[in-house]
Amino acid sequence: MSFSALGLDPKILQAVKDAGYTEPTPIQSAAIPPILAGHDLIGIAQTGTGKTAAFTLPMLTRLATVIGDGRQRGTRALVLAPTRELALQIDENVRAYGRHLPLRVATVFGGVGEHPQINALRAGTHLIIACPGRLMDLMQRRYADFSQLQYLVLDEADRMLDMGFLPSIRQIVRSLPQKRQTLLFSATLSKEIETLTHEFQHAPKLFQIGRRANPAETVTQLVYEVPKSLKPALLLHLLKDPAMNMVLVFSRMKHAADRVARNLESAGIRTATLHSNRSQNQRLRALKDFKDGIVRVLVATDIAARGIDVDGISHVVNYDFP
Repeated sequence: MSFSALGLDPKILQAVKDAGYTEPTPIQSAAIPPILAGHDLIGIAQTGTGKTAAFTLPMLTRLATVIGDGRQRGTRALVLAPTRELALQIDENVRAYGRHLPLRVATVFGGVGEHPQINALRAGTHLIIACPGRLMDLMQRRYADFSQLQYLVLDEADRMLDMGFLPSIRQIVRSLPQKRQTLLFSATLSKEIETLTHEFQHAPKLFQIGRRANPAETVTQLVYEVPKSLKPALLLHLLKDPAMNMVLVFSRMKHAADRVARNLESAGIRTATLHSNRSQNQRLRALKDFKDGIVRVLVATDIAARGIDVDGISHVVNYDFP
C-alpha cells in the first residue's frame, strides 16, 4: 500500500514525499484509515515503528480545513508525551508533515523558561504538544483553552504511567470536551493501559503490530557475564573496535551514567550524557552532538529509551540491567 491510497490530504502527501517516505509502515497502514474515519484508536507497537506519523498524518488531514480557515480559532489537538526529548521530536515531525499548511504549533515542557511557551499559547495555536507537568501548571493559570479541542493523543502511554503521570493526565482529560477523538499509543497493552482506555476512550479500534517479546530482526544480541568491578574495563575494551562508531550506553542510575562518561572521557573517547539531572539545554546539546557525530558515545538513563529517533547507531550497550 502507498501513502496516496490512505486518503490523506494532498498537502500532507506532498510533505510525506518531501520527507522521502514512499510506503507506510504496518502501524501507519493499520491506524491511518480508522483515524480518518473518526474512530478512537489504541495502537500497540514498539518504538521505531512510525507511530508518530501514524497519528500525525491523519490528524493533520482532518485539521487541514480548519487550519486553512483563518476565522477558526482555538486549540484543536493536544498530544501528551512523557519526556521533553520525545515532545520536541513530535514537534519536529508535526512541523515537517504540516509544512504546506498554515499550522500553528506550541510545545510545552518543563526545564526551560515558561514565557516563550506562554506567549505561544496566548498567540493562539492549532496544536499543542506537551509533557503533563508543565501543561497542568499552565492550565491552572488559564493560559490554555481547550474548549474547541477535537483530538487528544496519548503517546507512549505506558511510559507516562511508569513515570507517575496518571493523576495529571486524569486532571487534564477532565478539562477537555467529552466529545472528541482520543488516540492512545503504547509499546505494551497492560491492565493499566486497558483501564486507561475504558476511562478515556469510546469503543476504540485496537491494532497491535508485532510481538513485544521479539527483538527487531536486524538486531544481533550478545551477553557478557562480568563482575561489576570489571564493567568499566570491558566497556573500554569493546570500544577499541572501530565498528562501534556510534554507541548508545544505557545506565540504570543518573550518578552511574556520569561515572561511566567520566571514565570514557578520561580514556580519550568523546562522550555526552543524557539524564534528568542535566538542564534542558545540556540535554538538547548532548542529543544534537550525538546525532551530528561530534561525540562517539551517548551515556543515558532510560529517559532516552522511548521514541528518540537517531539514525546510524551502530551499537546499544545495556551497562546495567534495565
